[in-house]
Amino acid sequence: MKKLLDWFLLTSSFTAFCAMGLCMATERLVNDIPIPWFNQLDVFVYGCTLVVYNLHKAVKRRKSVEVGLPRLTSWHRQVYALMSFIGLFMMAASFRVLLSEKMLIACAVLGFISFAYSMPLLPFKTKKRLRDFGWLKILSLASVWTIVTSVLPMLYWQRHVSDFPYEIVVRFMFIFSLCIIFDIRDVKDDIASNINTFPQIVGIKNSYTVINISLILFMLAGIVQYLRYPLWYRLVAVVITAIVTRYVAEYLKTHNSERNYLIYADGVMIVYSLLVLLL
Repeated sequence: MKKLLDWFLLTSSFTAFCAMGLCMATERLVNDIPIPWFNQLDVFVYGCTLVVYNLHKAVKRRKSVEVGLPRLTSWHRQVYALMSFIGLFMMAASFRVLLSEKMLIACAVLGFISFAYSMPLLPFKTKKRLRDFGWLKILSLASVWTIVTSVLPMLYWQRHVSDFPYEIVVRFMFIFSLCIIFDIRDVKDDIASNINTFPQIVGIKNSYTVINISLILFMLAGIVQYLRYPLWYRLVAVVITAIVTRYVAEYLKTHNSERNYLIYADGVMIVYSLLVLLL
């Protein structure tokens, strides 16, 4: 059972569910009528997440395995390549998502940024990935996740982005707080790689303060959105998720294994999605 959980976590299958769930949460906001779950956009986002998070692991040798998780010999490049193939298959099966010109352009730009985050695609001598630049690491990751899970659903369902500005703010503040949590986790590795990330710039203690501020702004944006679109379940989802995220950040201070980060820090996205979709 534990090996199955490790597979689900380290192949980013769980992360893909998180991305898909956030997309579905936005889809419920922008549609006046019920829409089918797991539509083509949801499948496309799930497949894209698998490709982005697995392909760079499949094409290079990993120097180490994730801390706190067992070394499984059946993993490494072959398994990551298989998950990348599954992701590509899901993208191909839902290719109609790209028939819109706006969706095609948005996905092309987001795809390049996503791959440039972890693969050496930038034309520089030493720093060839976005994650090699401290500030760009967190801003690019938070921005891509925000756009994929909030703006793409609006474009797919042919809604005006300007009609839902607070949904974008709500999503960014939420994702930004999670990115800081993961940056705190990566501090030792980033120092070893000479990457000056957000927690190194402001300090670990101040990073937790910024997390708290981000979660407060997350709730304030949710309140403002409620005044514009009085949907009580979304406001409840924001408040509960902010509280849970704060407790998760505190819990991970002393229970900082890779497995815990992937389950709990990523898991709050599932918490938010389920609250929005089921309330």
